[in-house]
Amino acid sequence: MESLRERQLSFLSAPDRRPALLVVDVQRSFGDPEFLTPYGLDAQASALVGGAITGTGMLVDAARAEGVPVVWIELASDPSRPWRSSAWFRDGDLDAPFGPDEPCVIGTPGAQWYRVAPAEGEPRVAKRHYSGFVGTDLEAHLRASGVDCVVVAGLTTECCVAATATDAFQLGWPVVVPTDAVAAYDTRVHENALEQLALNVAVLCAVEEITRMWTEVSK
Repeated sequence: MESLRERQLSFLSAPDRRPALLVVDVQRSFGDPEFLTPYGLDAQASALVGGAITGTGMLVDAARAEGVPVVWIELASDPSRPWRSSAWFRDGDLDAPFGPDEPCVIGTPGAQWYRVAPAEGEPRVAKRHYSGFVGTDLEAHLRASGVDCVVVAGLTTECCVAATATDAFQLGWPVVVPTDAVAAYDTRVHENALEQLALNVAVLCAVEEITRMWTEVSK
């Protein structure tokens, strides 16, 4: 008897599927070891982040080869439009100014892509919050493109990846999260986030499984 997972993957690899790859926040503030010192990553977490970026790059290469659209979602922190609830959460003050460690401030090195980057013509979605769907045209773009399922990869598992994957699911798209192309700054947090995503939102797959499904779709 076919298992639930087999039915899910069979759906995702059907010839009429129109998948898309959503790359979330693989930017220097979140992926470059030079910027991660304040987070106190241990060796295991550092390796996890590096491996996730490598896995994301593999997915990007495979998506391009198989004609799967790649959408680049990037944090664009704007000092002129502060995220006041975030300031309160971090500092206890709705009006706390941006500090020197604010990630991905527009026009700074932290906002640059890290080890992966959009190709000419690939859409970029600038966001100010965790989810790639909040305050952006991502939903409209995916619907206009006929996308009917998404893979969400990037950084970090428990935060912007989870928020984007959850919103995609709530908006009606089947979601796949590649376990070897996402990471958090603590392995326990990463594993717990994957467990919660698997329970409520996404099918978890390895990069190799996803690229194999895309090959089936493109035949």
